[in-house]
Amino acid sequence: QILYLKPPWTLANLLKCYKKHWMAVFGYVVPRSLLSTIECLSKHLCTGKTVDSSAAVILLQESKKLLHAFSSRSDYNGVLPQAYAEVSKLHQTLTEVRAALVRSDSEQDLSEDIMVLSENAVCEKMEAMTPNLQNCEEKKIHPSFHVAQENRHQEIWSVLEGVWNTMNLYSIEIFQKLNPNAVTVTAKSSFEEAFLGLQKLLAAVNGIREGISR
Repeated sequence: QILYLKPPWTLANLLKCYKKHWMAVFGYVVPRSLLSTIECLSKHLCTGKTVDSSAAVILLQESKKLLHAFSSRSDYNGVLPQAYAEVSKLHQTLTEVRAALVRSDSEQDLSEDIMVLSENAVCEKMEAMTPNLQNCEEKKIHPSFHVAQENRHQEIWSVLEGVWNTMNLYSIEIFQKLNPNAVTVTAKSSFEEAFLGLQKLLAAVNGIREGISR
């Protein structure tokens, strides 16, 4: 009989009616302190503001309080329990999602901290090793050492060549069994390519070592 705004109501109009008739009507049915809930819902849902997840959790909590308060008067032909169940489901889902995101962020932060600590530990070890390397280089080398070193290089190269040839033969045999027409024996040229690759690798390692020494 007494209407501030006539139906059909939008959410904004409904909340305006609540506030207009709160003291004279609704405050006699539910606790008057719930007016703050009405104002909270109106502020976030009827002003065109974007609602983030934290605000959504608060709005769902306030909605549950309001629906629960009105349930003491009536179930409104079953509409109110259904609405309360849907709001509760949304609140639970959103709370679980936010908790999962917080856990994920915490795990990522921990992982990043571990990576930083690991990198620092490696750097400290490399810094500790660098003076030793420099001290070795600064020592005077006896002429006979060069001869022994050259023989050692030849020995190492011979071993590498044997390993490479063996790997090459095995790979050729495997691929020939898989597809006999697709494989040609190119052991010599492939070995030369490997030699060039090792030279490039050696240059790169030397560059890294010089950078660390600086």
